[in-house]
Amino acid sequence: MVGGATRVAPMADAGLRVLQVLYLMAPAYAANMAPPFLRFWHGWNPPLQRRLFGAHKTVLGFAAGVAAGLAAAWLQARIGWAHARIAPADWAATGLALGFGAMAGDALKSFCKRRAGRAPGAPWPPFDQLDFVAGALLLVAPWVDLRVDEVALVLGLSFLGDLLVNRLAFRLGIKDTPW
Repeated sequence: MVGGATRVAPMADAGLRVLQVLYLMAPAYAANMAPPFLRFWHGWNPPLQRRLFGAHKTVLGFAAGVAAGLAAAWLQARIGWAHARIAPADWAATGLALGFGAMAGDALKSFCKRRAGRAPGAPWPPFDQLDFVAGALLLVAPWVDLRVDEVALVLGLSFLGDLLVNRLAFRLGIKDTPW
């Protein structure tokens, strides 16, 4: 049975790596999901800069994304998963990097989208799905050493997950568009 055990171990390692990178990215995912909920807020929420990013990128949306990233990282530190890629003591830096990176990546994509002449809300795959991931990965790089295959895994799973989550949010009335 030694041959059978050696075949199972790589799959177990691969499954653990998938869970590790998804767990690592959870604060970025939380950050990306937070701003659409502010559509229900009718108080002060001006655009970041209407001409550069469009009217739908708002100050509170950006702040809510960063706060959601910090909150998710704080929660992860309290859970303290032994296989996490980040030490619990680094939760604030990780949450800030992933939350701010996700929001900055989204804002940069909107800036590029405006420069390309694309209307707010118009689909722009794969940038609509991967903008926040790229920003988050860039800012968390000093704390986490990800291999190329792990980055590819994050990008692939995030692309598919973003498509599914956005369609669900659209059906629930949280978002105006399914992308």
